[in-house]
Amino acid sequence: MSKKITYTLCWLTAVILASVMWSCRISYKLNGAALDYNVYKTVHIENFPIRAALVYPPLQQMFENKLLDYVTRNTRLQTVDSKSDLILEGEITGYSISPQAVTENALASKTRLTITVRVKYTDTKQEKNDIDQTFSAYRDFDSSEMLNDVQDQLCQEICDDIVLQIFNATFGNW
Repeated sequence: MSKKITYTLCWLTAVILASVMWSCRISYKLNGAALDYNVYKTVHIENFPIRAALVYPPLQQMFENKLLDYVTRNTRLQTVDSKSDLILEGEITGYSISPQAVTENALASKTRLTITVRVKYTDTKQEKNDIDQTFSAYRDFDSSEMLNDVQDQLCQEICDDIVLQIFNATFGNW
């Protein structure tokens, strides 16, 4: 009788676990996008002109390409040039260089390149999701290096950071 009760309990436990697992659905996205693709189908990404006092001309195209590429790779939204469900627009408002890590002889051993981008995110389906926010990132480099020698690589890295911040704040709905 003991074996029969043990068998019945094991079978009952298995049935309960199977029914619980069948009724539960765990959903996660590795890219962090929190979009309902039944509601959102399209996105429009405007140009991001440079409005900073200091200008690095390739920055606008570099940033726009990275943003468009990231959204395209990490969502199923179709990018359009007309009316859309989601709209990203803004401007590059800051591009600055500042001394960091001053040494004992009052010279900077590091220099910081900072880029700031203002973004306006419009959700045409749910106005409560709209965002008008500024994002910023920086990289430090050795003061013995010329900015012209490291500028392109630093801008690439900084743009990657800012694009990730923008994506998390808008499409990630954090």
